[in-house]
Amino acid sequence: MKKIFFKSIAFAAAAMATFTLSSCDNSDNTMDVSFQKTITFENVVTPKDFVESGSFQGTGTPPIILPGQSVSIKFSAGKTQALMFATMYGASKDWFFASQQPGIKLFDGNGNAITGDVSSSVLLWDNGTKDNITGQPESKPIMQVPNVNASQLMKLNLAYNNVTSEFTLTITNTSGGTANQTPFSPGVWAVSNYNGSQLLNSTPFFMPNAPSNPEITDIAQMGDIAKMMTKLNANTGIMTGLSPALVVVYKGDKNPIYELGKTDSGMGLKEIAQFGNVTKLQNSLKSMPNVKGVYIAGNAPVTPGNKVMTNFNASPGDKIAYATMFGFSNDWFYANEQNIDANSKGDITSKTSLFDSGTGVDQYPGAGNRQALFGGTPQSENMVISKVGTFYPVPPVQNVIKVTVN
Repeated sequence: MKKIFFKSIAFAAAAMATFTLSSCDNSDNTMDVSFQKTITFENVVTPKDFVESGSFQGTGTPPIILPGQSVSIKFSAGKTQALMFATMYGASKDWFFASQQPGIKLFDGNGNAITGDVSSSVLLWDNGTKDNITGQPESKPIMQVPNVNASQLMKLNLAYNNVTSEFTLTITNTSGGTANQTPFSPGVWAVSNYNGSQLLNSTPFFMPNAPSNPEITDIAQMGDIAKMMTKLNANTGIMTGLSPALVVVYKGDKNPIYELGKTDSGMGLKEIAQFGNVTKLQNSLKSMPNVKGVYIAGNAPVTPGNKVMTNFNASPGDKIAYATMFGFSNDWFYANEQNIDANSKGDITSKTSLFDSGTGVDQYPGAGNRQALFGGTPQSENMVISKVGTFYPVPPVQNVIKVTVN
C-alpha cells in the first residue's frame, strides 16, 4: 500500500496536538477500577488514484461528436484537484485531444472556481504509434502536434455549483470549416484523489515525451475507450483519513455521544464530524453524571494503513462508545450503532456505522471544496443525525475502519 501523508490542517491538528493516548478520566480517585482494556482504531481503506471517473460520447450511431455538436459531463472537485480527459482526433492515424497535465485547472490561486471558456487548456497530441501519412506502425514518444491550435477545434466551457462543489464541463466540436475538421470519438475523464498534500496521480492517462500505453493507444488509433475504462474503474474510489477517536466509558443504555434521529445537541459532535476536533465533546462529556471516563486515541489524522489506540478503565456493567471523523467529508463520523459492553474483546467493527451529523451540506467525499481536507468550512444545515446512505459510492464500513478491543 502506498504510504499516504495527510495535511494536519484537514482535521485541525493544531487543536488536537494537546491530546495523548492517556486517559482523560473525569472521575475522582475513588472510582472502582475493575479492569483495563485497550481499544484500537485502524484505517484500512485502500487508496485509489482517482476519486471520480467516467466517459462521454455523442448521441448518434456511431456515438461520435461531430462538428457543431456538444456533450457535457458533471464531476466534483476541491481546490488543487483537476479534470483530465481524452478523446480521439477522428481524422487522424493516432492523434488525441487531452488537457494538460495534471488536467484542467479548476480553481484560481485564491481558491475561487474557474468558470467560462477554458479552451486554452486543451492540447492535441500525437500518440507516436503510427506514421501520420502511411499509417504504418512506429515507436515514438507522445508529443504535441505542431502547428495545430487545439483550442480552435474544441471549445471547453466550465460551470460551477458552489453548494455541491460540482462542475459541468461542456465540450463542443468547433472544428467545422477549418483545415482540421474532425469528429471526436467517445472519451474518458477522471479527477485524481487528493490526500491533503498532493494528487495521487499527477499524470493521468499518459506521460508526455514518453512511450504510449495500450489504453491511450486504443483511444488515439481507434477511438476505443474500453481498455481505459477498465483501468479507470479499477483505480477509482473514495478514500479517507480518520480523526483521532474519542472513547467514552459510561453507565446506562443511552449513548452519550449522539442520538439517532435527533439534531446535534451542540455538545461537540459537530466539531468532530466537520473538523476532527474532539476538544469540545471531550469537555462536555466529562461533566455528565453517567460518564465515568473520556479517552482520546491519537493526536493526528489517521492515514490509510495506520492505527491509533488508547487504554481505558471500566467496571463490570459499564459500556463504551466512540466517534471518529470520516475525514474526507463535510460532516460525517463513524460511531458504534449498537451498545458495547466495556468488557468486550476482539473485533467490534460490525457494531460500527457511518453517520451524517446533519450539521453541514454534503459534497462528494474527497472532492468537496467546503471540506476540511481543502481548508473549507461546510455550509450550515440543521438536519437530524442519520446513517449515511448510498447516494455516494462510499466503501463499506469494514473496508475503511477496523475497531478492536483487547
